[in-house]
Amino acid sequence: MGRKTMGNNETPAAKPGATGSVFLKRVLPLAVLASGLAIFFVFDLGQFVTFDALREHRDTLQMFVAEHGVLAALGFGLFYAVVVAFSLPGGLVMTLTAGFLFGTVGGGLIVVVGATVGATVLFLAARFALGDLLHTKAGPFLSKMEAGFRENALSYLLVLRLIPLFPFWLVNLVPAFLGVSTFTYVIGTFFGIIPGTFVFASVGNGLGAVLDAGEDPDAAAIIFQPAVLGPLVALAVLSLLPVAYKKYQARKKQPATS
Repeated sequence: MGRKTMGNNETPAAKPGATGSVFLKRVLPLAVLASGLAIFFVFDLGQFVTFDALREHRDTLQMFVAEHGVLAALGFGLFYAVVVAFSLPGGLVMTLTAGFLFGTVGGGLIVVVGATVGATVLFLAARFALGDLLHTKAGPFLSKMEAGFRENALSYLLVLRLIPLFPFWLVNLVPAFLGVSTFTYVIGTFFGIIPGTFVFASVGNGLGAVLDAGEDPDAAAIIFQPAVLGPLVALAVLSLLPVAYKKYQARKKQPATS
């Protein structure tokens, strides 16, 4: 008997394990992230990431940090990474708490590393779970936007990180759909969040007096004060200089039209 050939309109059967591979790549990351959010809200875990909770447990926390400095720093950094990866509320409170417990420099470094790790986990999960699907649905518009963003990805990322115009979780996700490399994303995130993080950690370093007075710090307003926001905007403008230079060079190379 002759071997049966496949017609033009026939499609090959799915390879064994292909369905499981698609599940692991797309469904599982989204399911894990959704489960984390659900657990956080169902069990009201947000009550532990508040200034009231810090005020109540400050002595215990300070004693633990004093006795187990390295372990406390690693644990706090890991917890911060989880909060960022699952896009949970409470990042501002935790950044101030880091400054309160570990000082401006120590707390700032812990937050920068933890936030970068958590943001990268979310970035990779979004890219593997939804990147291909979004490209298929969006068509040429996304491709054009992706090309423009990717060409100056580091500069744009630094601007988005330096100036708090958009929610942190949103800036974590968008580059995943615009073809930004993991290396560029990590570098842009790490260095872009340093200035703002150390501002908040510095505020947290002096948090004791505020807690003693029974008040909550209005840290969100601090970042928009001219003395703080001005330097951040200046750094953002510096980050855009390479983009402006590229466009200037491109215009110079264009042939003059009569």
